[in-house]
Amino acid sequence: MVLKTARRYANALLQISIEQEKLDVILKDVELIHNTVDQSRELKLFMKSPIIKSDEKRAALHKLFGSQSDSLTMQFLDLVVKKGREKLLDQIMIGFIDRYKQNANIIDINVYTADSLSDNTQQKLNQSLEDMTGKHVELHFHVEKELKGGIAVRIDDTIIDGTIKHKIDRLRTLFLKTAV
Repeated sequence: MVLKTARRYANALLQISIEQEKLDVILKDVELIHNTVDQSRELKLFMKSPIIKSDEKRAALHKLFGSQSDSLTMQFLDLVVKKGREKLLDQIMIGFIDRYKQNANIIDINVYTADSLSDNTQQKLNQSLEDMTGKHVELHFHVEKELKGGIAVRIDDTIIDGTIKHKIDRLRTLFLKTAV
């Protein structure tokens, strides 16, 4: 869950990106920043540290991202540090990606299977889910051997579970109820 403050910064960056017609460029920058921060515990601690001066944080961000990022992105990072919100940097980046996806009518869907699906099956599933949701679908596949077979699909808070494990669990529950 993205904090309200982070969401406000993310919305502001999205709006200015749209106004300046740099949405795709800024999205790539945001994904780079998010992936870097997400994978670096040290960078997270550095940004959250109250001991480190904001000038040092700003310089570090410029060194890390300045040569690879648009000037608008760097100006935004400067603003975030100036306002003392650098500890929310990853939250802001996540919020931006979420708002971008809402704006572009994209939905993330998690698919759980016992074995990997063929490319053809993945494409058919993608098309079926796009037809069902009316949105562009980004599928995220997870292989979990304990499912034994079948497929489970998670769309936001809704889970469609057609796995063999789920069916066995339901049968077990039913047998236990009738045995008592």
